[in-house]
Amino acid sequence: MATVITTGLSQAHEIYADRGKRIREVRKDGKKVAGYLCLYPPVELITATGMIPFRIFGDMSEPITAADQVSTTVVCPFLRSILDLGLKGKFNFLDGIVGAHTCDIGMTMIIAWRDIAIATPFIHYIDIPHTDGPSAVDYFEGQLNTFKRHLEEFTGEKITDDKLRRAVELHNRQRKLVRDLYDLRKSDPPLLTSTENLEVLVALFSLPVEEGNTLLEDVIRYVNERMDRPVKKKARLLVWGPVFDNTSLYDLIESAGASVVVDDTCVGTRAFWADVKPPYDMHALAERYLVDIKCPRTYRQSEPGETKRDYDRDLDSRFNYIRKAVTDWQVNGAILQSVKYCDTHGYEVPNLRHYFDTLGIPTLYIEHDYSERSLAPIKTRVEAFVETLG
Repeated sequence: MATVITTGLSQAHEIYADRGKRIREVRKDGKKVAGYLCLYPPVELITATGMIPFRIFGDMSEPITAADQVSTTVVCPFLRSILDLGLKGKFNFLDGIVGAHTCDIGMTMIIAWRDIAIATPFIHYIDIPHTDGPSAVDYFEGQLNTFKRHLEEFTGEKITDDKLRRAVELHNRQRKLVRDLYDLRKSDPPLLTSTENLEVLVALFSLPVEEGNTLLEDVIRYVNERMDRPVKKKARLLVWGPVFDNTSLYDLIESAGASVVVDDTCVGTRAFWADVKPPYDMHALAERYLVDIKCPRTYRQSEPGETKRDYDRDLDSRFNYIRKAVTDWQVNGAILQSVKYCDTHGYEVPNLRHYFDTLGIPTLYIEHDYSERSLAPIKTRVEAFVETLG
């Protein structure tokens, strides 16, 4: 019988294909699991109680049916997909769910989850300011302290300074390893594909943090040593946009003759690029999640004392991290993708396209309804765009 070689990438693929399998096993061992929506509930606080943070995604291959009975169809299909899966019992392994005011629909999602009586013992909502000034950070810190107290009451575990510091160190370690993973895509050709990269990231959101860190170490070691590496392609792309947790779009882009070498999405770099800074206290958590995460849902205030700034300087202040990514990953094109009805990202597109123009980077904007079928009409446009970059 042939020996089956298990690698970090193969493990990530298995977890990606069935996200709930491992977390159900962990739960049988007596651990509690807290699902969370988007990037803003601090996973460090969940980990510090001994609970396992599990990021909730939808399912692009599952038709939305149950949610249509309780939600209008002209809202974010990603969040409707999550509600649909919840109503169908697909998240019955969760002991709690944490939501946050990432957008208005994100706010109502957690209310709908509670009021429609999806059986979840712990439900918490975090209000988040939409600006990043000092007073906003102070307010957000207060919200996090309330979240901390609620977690302690539910679990019976006190979140001590030592527990919080240890949790921060574990999650910061994971962020460092993810940045190391992205570095493997700086070469030409990149050492792993965008599909492989996304499967690893989705797996991380589905595992206890310690297991995720071990998986990352295995993946990085294997990718550096393997011989069957990706081939060189004509285009090196950056993909921008909201949540995209399915490999179908990356498969489509790669099949069109391009490599996606870096991204700016909330399943990719936004989730992992910023560490919690010392002294690893509640204020540091508030700073990291409100100020350091670069998402269109937060308005970036002007520098202190600055009363006037021209348009291009304003864009550079908001998007200079993208300019660095373009340089570091040798990007020569960008695909801006957005989920239908996502005003938060849709309104950002004109400014972002102008910024890419100033960098000399061609862009393609695509919109989809968070379903695999919606990507089929996009294929020809992507192929045509990639041809212009050759």
